[in-house]
Amino acid sequence: MARDRRHEVTRVLMVALTINVAMTLLKMVVGIASGSLAVIADAMHSATDALSSLTGLITNGLSDPKPDRDHPYGHHKYEGIGALAVAGFIFFTAIEILITSSERLTKGLPELRINATELLLLLVVLVFNLLLAGYERREGRRLNSPLLLADAHHTTSDIWTTMIVLVGLTGAWLLKISWLDVALAIPLAVFLIRVCWQVLRDNLPWLVDHIAIAPEAINEAALGVPGVLNCHDIASRGVLGQQVFIDMHMVVDVDDLIAAHQITERVEERLESRFGPVRCTIHLEPRDYVEQVITFRGTHG
Repeated sequence: MARDRRHEVTRVLMVALTINVAMTLLKMVVGIASGSLAVIADAMHSATDALSSLTGLITNGLSDPKPDRDHPYGHHKYEGIGALAVAGFIFFTAIEILITSSERLTKGLPELRINATELLLLLVVLVFNLLLAGYERREGRRLNSPLLLADAHHTTSDIWTTMIVLVGLTGAWLLKISWLDVALAIPLAVFLIRVCWQVLRDNLPWLVDHIAIAPEAINEAALGVPGVLNCHDIASRGVLGQQVFIDMHMVVDVDDLIAAHQITERVEERLESRFGPVRCTIHLEPRDYVEQVITFRGTHG
């Protein structure tokens, strides 16, 4: 049974939500005061950070790893859905930046009203984002939480956007080049779209039940248990290290049910020791059912 990590994940998300809301308000104040499109876009990005953390809190509360009558395989996929929502927020931010940049180019470039105090405030924001991203990534790996790792991706993108904005505004302030503000906004949008794709790539395989463990590795582990003659029609899904479901057909070198059951228990213990939390469904078959093809084929030809 997978360990319930929701309380620990909630604690991390509450910290992230608090910081993201504060950073959003600070950036918005700087953006309005300076008239900078890049800072306002960055504030919007921080707002989606806060929204993604809030969504994470909601979905995390629903992702109980314990199965129940209506969800016999647990509720883990709520975390994956939350991660996809994060990707949606990132994509929305990128599109808004592109739209606002094009409007600014067509309507003319207003003069920026940036000063050293506002640049210092953005530097403070950058430091807080660096600390938050590192914290979320470390806790996400420790807790095996796709939701926290997705949120860390989003926070990391905020670091890069804030860095680009800080450099651009510093250049605009020192060199009096107003178009740097818009010129830097477009690469920000491209970067955000790339981050969106990374989150999708990490979570879609899990949600569509992509293979979790190579059948060859499962077969090798099972055959290492004395009494196992053959394994075939092996299938797996889930998240390695968090919760994996394995289905397999197995032939054992015994004739009584009790001895066969003991072998299957040893196989399950071996699989769990090698791959982490697993839930196995093993179909026992007679000796003449041995097959050479070990992976799942859907139907027998």
